[in-house]
Amino acid sequence: MNIGSCLCGSIKFEIVSDPVAVSHCHCKMCQKQHGAAFATYARFKRADVEYTKGKEKLSVFNSSEDVLRKFCSICGSNIEWGCSERYPEWVAIAVGSFDNDFSTSEIKELHQESKVCWLRSS
Repeated sequence: MNIGSCLCGSIKFEIVSDPVAVSHCHCKMCQKQHGAAFATYARFKRADVEYTKGKEKLSVFNSSEDVLRKFCSICGSNIEWGCSERYPEWVAIAVGSFDNDFSTSEIKELHQESKVCWLRSS
């Protein structure tokens, strides 16, 4: 089980399954939303994600045609993004919001055409 929260603790969640995919997204929208070179998300079935505190404090931004990005209305922590119409049964959760140790065997690199020039590979 993965558990997580926003920076201020107003929102808490639990996830009862393992992710079906994990990715570093280098798209410009993720860079701007996270204020970082990329965003790391793990994708889960929406039914496996339960908000245990503060679900009403999630703010929503429709960043593109049908992508909804959700974040804490108090501290601004990025929590999730999902497609409102195309794939409503899936949700991607920001791995940085997990409170437990998280590991995965594979991380896909998405939208590398937008990868920042100053990010060096290790």
